[in-house]
Order: sequence, then structure tokens, then C-alpha cells
Amino acid sequence: MDSDDAEIFDVVVNDEDQHSIWRSEQALPSGWRRAGFRGPKQECLSYIETHWTDMRPLSVRRAVDQQRS
Repeated sequence: MDSDDAEIFDVVVNDEDQHSIWRSEQALPSGWRRAGFRGPKQECLSYIETHWTDMRPLSVRRAVDQQRS
């Protein structure tokens, strides 16, 4: 068993809607919040791959949307 399989991670998101994973037992860094998914590392990475489909920061997406309007 890989040591990452034994550890539990949280999917975390920042104000720019960027996703990452963080060990569940550690305090979150400033500016990040839990996204509501927890599990082994690979499951968290799969969750991110499925749910974070537009990797542009939120501010960039908003700016592009405003230019189009």
C-alpha cells in the first residue's frame, strides 16, 4: 500500500476557484477553504479533474465574460 493511500486529504479551493489537496489533519493555509470532498489522495485528484474543468483563475474568467458582454 502506498503511504498516500493511507492518508486522508481534503479538496480545497481558494478565492480564485483554484483547486488543490491538503492533508486533512493539517490546518488550512490562509485563503483556502474545504470544498466538501475528502478521501485518499488519488480520489481527491480524480475529484478535482472532474470538477475543476476551467483552470483559469476566477478573476480572469470574469474579465473575459465582461469583455464579451
